[in-house]
Amino acid sequence: MQKRLTWIFDLDNTLHDARPHIMPHINRSMTRYVRDQLGVSEEEAARLRQVYWRRYGATLTGMVRLHGTDAAHFLQETHRFPQLQRMVVREGGLRHALKRIPGTKLIYSNAPVRYAEEVLGILGVGNFFQALYCIEQTRFLPKPAPQSFRLMLKTERLVPSRCVLVDDMLENLRAAKRLRMKTVWISRETRAPAWVDIRLASVLLLPRVADQLT
Repeated sequence: MQKRLTWIFDLDNTLHDARPHIMPHINRSMTRYVRDQLGVSEEEAARLRQVYWRRYGATLTGMVRLHGTDAAHFLQETHRFPQLQRMVVREGGLRHALKRIPGTKLIYSNAPVRYAEEVLGILGVGNFFQALYCIEQTRFLPKPAPQSFRLMLKTERLVPSRCVLVDDMLENLRAAKRLRMKTVWISRETRAPAWVDIRLASVLLLPRVADQLT
């Protein structure tokens, strides 16, 4: 029986800030990919990218389901970062914060595993995480799909009520709460919905409130 809490961390915009450089780069790459694969205009490709992301949780899922795209090829072509080291925006003290949080820690991200490993290496925190659940490990089922959550929980033999999802996306946290997981929202918003147990402006603040979730 799982006794200690298991902390399940998202990666982008949770452990580091992907908004200034990484997300715009990914969005441009995905738009180009959709444009080239479907033979549509740049504007239509950008629209479809966002439609698929909102509808399925990932542009990849829409491309696979509706257009028969090869998932591995999509990930390879849309996650090329020749200067990733310069693009990662980190906060000092992340290692210290993670060290102060008791319990098992996992990464659960819709990103591809190679990208996640590289970012964790740049952040210098890869050794804190027992397992890495990226889009490949969840059979290309992205958060917030319930099947994705259940696959991760079953594989790790986790009791949902003894797990905490730390994420920046409300849709993911709502899915976790429906499974009886505890939730931490990384956001600078001033108000949080009912399915959020704790809202923090930064993951660095998590050690101060960790005992409230035990």
